[in-house]
Amino acid sequence: MSRHSWASMSWTSAFGRACGVLLDTIVSWLALSRINPNVLTFMGLVVNTWAAILFGSATALTQRRMFFYAGLVIIFSGFFDLVDGQVARATNRVTRFGAFFDSVVDRYSDASQFLGLLVFYARGDKFFYVVLAAFVMISAIMVSYTRARAESLIGSCRVGFMERPERLVLVIIGALFNRMAPVLWVIAVLSTLTVIHRMRYTWTRTQDAPPAAAKAGQAA
Repeated sequence: MSRHSWASMSWTSAFGRACGVLLDTIVSWLALSRINPNVLTFMGLVVNTWAAILFGSATALTQRRMFFYAGLVIIFSGFFDLVDGQVARATNRVTRFGAFFDSVVDRYSDASQFLGLLVFYARGDKFFYVVLAAFVMISAIMVSYTRARAESLIGSCRVGFMERPERLVLVIIGALFNRMAPVLWVIAVLSTLTVIHRMRYTWTRTQDAPPAAAKAGQAA
């Protein structure tokens, strides 16, 4: 391996370790403050709502600037996604309700971003993109719903690509580089394919004989 490659790996490793140390320090401070992890989860929703307001208040003249700010705010909201679970574990406050609350708030956070975009397109009289933003908002929720509903039946349904982290990355890219229209198309298509994939996967798994029926067949 070349000296340049070793240097790149060294810098990357050092940066990763520094970020890890910083995150651990922040988690320790938050744990010492005894803040409820659910409060951190809710703060993520507040920050995402701020991004939605930036999207919705943009005009044709301010779109690039306001979208860029919204992208930065969404990046900041990821901080709360990172620390709420870690603080819960550090303070021994991991609960089933906490996991439920986190999932519900995530759905509102996702919807708020697309609602902000919907308002932006509506104010600009871009009816087609109003419909597209609404469809993306629905499909994003359906990606999560199909997994939750499937896992109540078959235990695990982690198939499909377009989950929340991928959507967030795409929305951030679209906002920072003012390329939201193609990003919405990508999310719409891949989210729909993910929902179809999960429906097909669940259909396949539910065709298996129930355990009780299988045992009865073996006994016979």
